[in-house]
Amino acid sequence: MFNQNKTKHSITMEKIPSFNECIESSIIKHWNLDALTDYKGATLQYQDVARKIEKLHILFENSDIRRGDKIALCGRNMSNWAVAFLATLTYGAVAVPILHEFTAEQIHHIVNHSGARLLFVGDVVAQQIDPDKMPDLEGIVNIPDYSLMISRSEKLTNARENLNRFFGEKYPKYFRKEFISYYKEQSPDELALINYTSGTTGFSKGVMIPYRALWSNLDFAGVVLDKELNAGDNTISILPMAHMYGMAFEFIKEFVTGCHIFYLTRIPSPAVVAQAFTDVKPIIIIAVPLVIEKIIRKKVFPKLTPSIRMMMKTPVLGTKIKEKIRQQVYNAFGGNLYEIIVGGAALNQEVEQFLKDIKFPITVGYGATECAPIITYADWKDHKAGSCGKEVVHMEVRIDSKNPHREPGEILARGMNVMLGYYRNEEATAQTIDKNGWYHTGDLGIMDKKGNVFIKGRSKNMLLGPSGQNIFPEEIEDALNSLPMVMESIVVQRDSKLIALVHPDIEACMAQNMSSEDVEKLMNHNLEVLNNSQPAYCKVKHIEIHDEEFEKTPKKSIKRYLYQ
Repeated sequence: MFNQNKTKHSITMEKIPSFNECIESSIIKHWNLDALTDYKGATLQYQDVARKIEKLHILFENSDIRRGDKIALCGRNMSNWAVAFLATLTYGAVAVPILHEFTAEQIHHIVNHSGARLLFVGDVVAQQIDPDKMPDLEGIVNIPDYSLMISRSEKLTNARENLNRFFGEKYPKYFRKEFISYYKEQSPDELALINYTSGTTGFSKGVMIPYRALWSNLDFAGVVLDKELNAGDNTISILPMAHMYGMAFEFIKEFVTGCHIFYLTRIPSPAVVAQAFTDVKPIIIIAVPLVIEKIIRKKVFPKLTPSIRMMMKTPVLGTKIKEKIRQQVYNAFGGNLYEIIVGGAALNQEVEQFLKDIKFPITVGYGATECAPIITYADWKDHKAGSCGKEVVHMEVRIDSKNPHREPGEILARGMNVMLGYYRNEEATAQTIDKNGWYHTGDLGIMDKKGNVFIKGRSKNMLLGPSGQNIFPEEIEDALNSLPMVMESIVVQRDSKLIALVHPDIEACMAQNMSSEDVEKLMNHNLEVLNNSQPAYCKVKHIEIHDEEFEKTPKKSIKRYLYQ
């Protein structure tokens, strides 16, 4: 039994409902509703999704794909990606979602490491990969139309060429919802998908996600969102579906609820995202901090003149001004929002405090791929500023510290969401999940007496001060990122000195006709302001200006190791 203190939602492993049955029930229940739309493109109703799933099942069956075989998917978010993913699970195969931002070499490595028999690819990925470097693949299927890019199997070729005929023979009159009967997992611990946290040879960790973790995350989302989320509501998918955060909370939960999901199908630039919010009017938004921070810094902060900021602090007038600002920000996100849920990294303190001050509905959650992904969360009405919420249903969280309220320690998590382990990597699994079932996150944090978790940084990023003090670079960076013209920053240690690498807001600097010398002077002033807010052992020696944006991972975290 997990989380006995939450008796209302506690559930034994034996009683976990079938995840695939949740998918099946949603399709039947919402048969005539709109399901998936490629933004400014075609729409699939739930019945269309069912028909496409059935055709892919016929393709798999006639190609001798068996239960438990691996099927990889790599491409931008789009309706047909979602359908292929659902078809894989409801057939009983194991999905291997691959981030389309990975290099061709990384994609080749993951396909080979996972032992995938089929690979579904988007049009951009199709031009990058080399089939010869994935010799064990039996076929590569184009996601946009499910045509064959390559086939090394006569059965696969024959199945695809005769797919419509096979479908017609199986359903000679019409395809009805009464015909749907999907594979039901045999055990909660059965493997559903393998999600790779890195594509690099030697660093690949294929996280084995069981069906119980998918169901548990779905159940959590129902507990916290079912009062607000209803069938027919519009939602928008910004994060990659190949990432657990986007998959669980921008796709699976909404699909099971009967929502209408819109896929951007292109690079989610701030301009594209802002227009999509206006058009779609989503009921919830799931995002990484970078998306929210850019919108607030570009569209809101420039309008807050010193006089407006001063008036915001007055009792009566301040309340009215804040209400007006809140409505403007609300409209910028579509005007139909229950809340924004931020995850993947910490929200900048200045931005968070501003949004809290105007009572804007935003909250911060915390998770990991290894927990599929959720670990902590709180509704925006209950969220404590600076925290990432409390342990969620079906999970336990503790801080590995003698004084967890004051001294940071590693955040440990245990419960139904935790992975089975890393695929073909028992050593890494043993280092990550201890004998008592605790998943060691590698993150450092504290927990207040009410259970709110506050992340202090990654244990591998922590630096040592001159007298052995623990320095969390993320906290210094957060303060630096709030200063004028700082777009993003990294704090590194060189010869026992702290150095800040800063990428300025180039667009804003140009708008104010600032020369390189002006930017340098401003950064020197920022350095003084920063150091005045830091303890002696956290003071930064100097700032290095970087003209280019820092390289990032697919979930928009800076690749620190490139700049150490």
